[in-house]
Amino acid sequence: MNTRPLTPGNPDTGGDDPGNPRTTSGHASTGGTNTTDPATTDPNTTDPNTTDPDLLAHVLLSRVVEPGDETAGRWLRERGAVHLATHLREGGPPLPGASDKRWAGLLARARRATPEDDLAAAHQAGMRFLHPGDLEWPAQLDDLGDARPVGLWVRGTPSLRMWALRSVALVGARACTEYGAHMATTLAAQLAEHGWVVVSGGAYGIDGAAHRGALAAGGATVAVLACGVDRTYPKGHTALLGRIARQGLLVGELAPGEHPTPSRFIQRNRVIAALTRGTVVVEAAHRSGALVTARAATRLGRHTMGVPGPATSALSAGVHELLRREAVLVTEAAEITELVGAMGELAPERHGPVLPRDLLDAETAHVLAALPARASATAEDVAREARTTPDDAVGKLYELRSLGYVERHGNGWKLTRQGLATGRPRTHPT
Repeated sequence: MNTRPLTPGNPDTGGDDPGNPRTTSGHASTGGTNTTDPATTDPNTTDPNTTDPDLLAHVLLSRVVEPGDETAGRWLRERGAVHLATHLREGGPPLPGASDKRWAGLLARARRATPEDDLAAAHQAGMRFLHPGDLEWPAQLDDLGDARPVGLWVRGTPSLRMWALRSVALVGARACTEYGAHMATTLAAQLAEHGWVVVSGGAYGIDGAAHRGALAAGGATVAVLACGVDRTYPKGHTALLGRIARQGLLVGELAPGEHPTPSRFIQRNRVIAALTRGTVVVEAAHRSGALVTARAATRLGRHTMGVPGPATSALSAGVHELLRREAVLVTEAAEITELVGAMGELAPERHGPVLPRDLLDAETAHVLAALPARASATAEDVAREARTTPDDAVGKLYELRSLGYVERHGNGWKLTRQGLATGRPRTHPT
């Protein structure tokens, strides 16, 4: 096991020189030396030969600390990554908030952790490691406070920071209906066509439909995983996740090789909520994990949206509960971008078809409506029903005649077929 000290005073770290950049992943660093030939370094991976103590400390902590551990997050904030990692590795006394049993578990994990090996495995898999302070780190994750990820493992070439600036989360049930899958695919494709990045969790059901919709539209998508991003989970999405890695981004908090657990799925959802500008729940039952994402988005001040489903569907019951409370009902991408987009990105107003009678002025429409459906009526009858004078009624009747809505029969007036289809007339004369 490599137990090289993770301290700035280590002779091979390059010290604390702020002018010494870490060029291996294209980000500025607080210290360290690039020991890899730039000609052979993949710019989309983290240099496995790095000696940057801050980077190595964050990598170690990503192996030791479980996602969403706010107590460990407080230690990290108060003591710094290098001090905390060294304290754990050297078997120091328990820190405030940790029981003896929990502290023993953290020490055991720290003793087994080898950040250099993790970086080597990541480099081999085409991955890079980001931590707070990197140029590519999405600043909106800092809204999570002490629950902020220690770091993120990323697989894929685009900049996570830039993609997250214009991103929307689409989440929902794994065992979704055809309706739910259709809506997720359609919304994702529409968002992609509008230049938005679709973020989801890579799972079966709504997640997979959202990723496929964005890819089918030639758009961008990010899968936030609850395991190491070098692992394929679920196995049935091997091809999909491989395609996302090539065309988009795979992101996760857990170190290479780590497996998913129920708690890690739940904690993964907070990253999806914080990373994006809003969360859309397509289908979700009352106990769905997608509701965890939506509630996290609400707590973080992000927009929360829901797609309505049948009132009788248990898979939409959770969405409907959200809609009764804090969420906004959406049915198309334009309504989503109206909420999360820039000022002035308004969804078009919806209305029914324009009928011919809609173009009539109010008085003429009243005269048309005053005519009986299957019989003729005199001008006096029409005037009385329309609450106007006979002279005004005659004038309006001749206007309607020129439009083809009525015809004259002797002293009476009668609706034509066009008038019957237009005027919603009475069934008998007054």
